[in-house]
Amino acid sequence: MANLSHPSEFILLGFSPLGELQVLIYGPFLVLYLLAFIGNTVIIVMVFVDTHLHTPMYFFLGNFSLLEILVTMTAVPRMLSDLLAPRKVISFTGCMVQFYFYFSLGSTSFLILSDMALDRFVAICHPLHYGTLMRGAVCAQLAGAAWATPFLAMVPTVLSRVHLSYCHGNVINHFFCDNAPLLQLSCSDTKLLESWDFVMALAFVLSSFLVTLISYGYIVSTVLHIPSASGRQKAFSTCGSHLTLVFIGYSSTIFLYVQPGKAHSVEVNKTVALVTSVLTPFLNPFILTLRNETFKAVLRGQMQRLKGLLQAL
Repeated sequence: MANLSHPSEFILLGFSPLGELQVLIYGPFLVLYLLAFIGNTVIIVMVFVDTHLHTPMYFFLGNFSLLEILVTMTAVPRMLSDLLAPRKVISFTGCMVQFYFYFSLGSTSFLILSDMALDRFVAICHPLHYGTLMRGAVCAQLAGAAWATPFLAMVPTVLSRVHLSYCHGNVINHFFCDNAPLLQLSCSDTKLLESWDFVMALAFVLSSFLVTLISYGYIVSTVLHIPSASGRQKAFSTCGSHLTLVFIGYSSTIFLYVQPGKAHSVEVNKTVALVTSVLTPFLNPFILTLRNETFKAVLRGQMQRLKGLLQAL
C-alpha cells in the first residue's frame, strides 16, 4: 500500500472462496473464451473478405463482433490467470485502465446495437431510400460516433475513480475492476459519482435501447402490413438474431448498471457479469449466424475454397 487512501495495487478476490475448485472451472471457462474468440473472429474475417457481405448490416455486425472480442479481452484473460494464481494482484494503474476500456467498449457495443436497429428500420420501412440513407459514408459516421463518444465520455469517470480515497482496504470482491466494488472501498462521498454513473447509463444504455425500441416498433407495424406470409417471415427473420442480442445485452446491463447507487449485492453482480463476459460472447456468433442463410452460404463457399486450396497444395 502506498498509503491508506491511495493503494498501489488491488487484490481481486474473484473466485477465491471456491478454493481448489478454481482449477476445475479454469478449463471450461478457457474453452468458452477461445470459442467466443474464434467465432467472432470468423465473422469479422468473412465480412472483410467476401463482397457479398459488404453491406451496412454486416458492416455493423463486424463492428459488434470486434467489440465482443475486445470487451472479453479486458477482463477474461486476467480472470483465467487469476484462477491459477495464488495471489491475485492488479496494480492501481492497471485497474483504472481496465475500468476505462471495459466500460468504454461496453457502451460502444450498445450504440452499435442501436445502429443495427436503425439499419433494419431503413431497410424495411424505407427500402426505396435505403441505398441513399445508409450509404458507406453514413455508416462510417454512425460507427465512428459509436466508438468515439464513450471513449471521450469515460475520461472524467475514470479520473474521478483515480482521485477517490480508498481507505476501506484494497480487496476488490470481483474478478475485474467493476464499478460497485471500487465504490465500496472508498471512504469519500460517492453520491455525486453514483448520480453521474446513473446519468451515463441513461445516456448510453437507455437512450440506445429507446432508439432500438422505437425502430422495431415501426418495423413491426410495417411488416404486419406486408400482404404475403412469406414476405412477413423473411422480414422478421432478418431481425430475429438482432432482437435476441438486444434482449440478452440490455437485460443484463440494465440489471447491473442502470440503477442509482449500489442496489445489488456484489455477489449477484459478479454472477451476472460472469455470464455476460464469458457465456454471452460464446453464444453471440451462433445467434448471429444460425438463421442467417446469406452468411451460412458465404461461410460454406469460403470453406470450399479453402478446401480446394489445401488439396491443390
